[in-house]
Amino acid sequence: MLLDSAGLWFRAFYAIPDKITAPDGTPVNAVRGFCDMLSTLVQQRQPSRLVACLDLSWRPAWRVELLPTYKTHRLDLGGPPGAEDTPDPLAAQIPVILEILAAFGIATAGALDYEADDIIGTLATRGPSPVEVITGDRDLIQLASDADGIAVLYIGAGIRKMVVMDDATVQAKYGVPPSGYADFAALRGDPSDGLPGVPGVGDKTASGLIAKYGSLDNLIAALDDETDTALGRTHRAKLTTARDYLIAAQKVVRVVRDIDLPVLDDAIPATPVDPAALASLGERWGVANSIGRLGVALGSVST
Repeated sequence: MLLDSAGLWFRAFYAIPDKITAPDGTPVNAVRGFCDMLSTLVQQRQPSRLVACLDLSWRPAWRVELLPTYKTHRLDLGGPPGAEDTPDPLAAQIPVILEILAAFGIATAGALDYEADDIIGTLATRGPSPVEVITGDRDLIQLASDADGIAVLYIGAGIRKMVVMDDATVQAKYGVPPSGYADFAALRGDPSDGLPGVPGVGDKTASGLIAKYGSLDNLIAALDDETDTALGRTHRAKLTTARDYLIAAQKVVRVVRDIDLPVLDDAIPATPVDPAALASLGERWGVANSIGRLGVALGSVST
């Protein structure tokens, strides 16, 4: 199980009232929600391995250089240059979540200049399979592959409404296989990532073009091939105007799958590596019950 960790703690923060506080009055809604969501996921899916993947660079410079609009709407305009717009009460809880993961002995992974998506892509590709990716980010749909034993468990509507994104589900919903989803998103645009898309190209046209040409690489090649009459005059004109965008966007939207990451001890911990730290964290932050539930879930899998 590979966790899009930031996706979980953002979801927990906004889903659970901030009146959930530590004894000193500090909000701990994200901490409690994260632990409880992870407990539910572990109990439901019974993974033997678990990695919480992290955004050490949530908006990598190399992606911004290719596409300056990338995630600009999520910048903290009042904070340090390049900082993400994270509410202060949530930012204060993230270190607590990481301390809890460390005390349990749950593996974490991140890399400078890469997003958690890229960490997930690399670990999913490296295997071994089967692999389940937990995310509310549609970008990671591109990783789903029945042949490679990778499923994307999409929690955009919450864990209770989790959708297993396999080959058939993605094809039925978007009209493209998972391998074509990133190129499809670049064509039609994705406001959540600051991708403008090609003007006049919506879902149906985008899926039709990817279905016909297989990838943006092939589609761009067709633009340069005057003998290709299948594209149509209208589509050719729109795509030619957006050619530079398409070349850049395809690199931005595709998850990196070959980062040089160290080998991780990602086995579900049979017992916490630092039970004293867990007890201290539970008492200090008033989340002992959530920590206890997570411990029970992990213990049920490891035994």
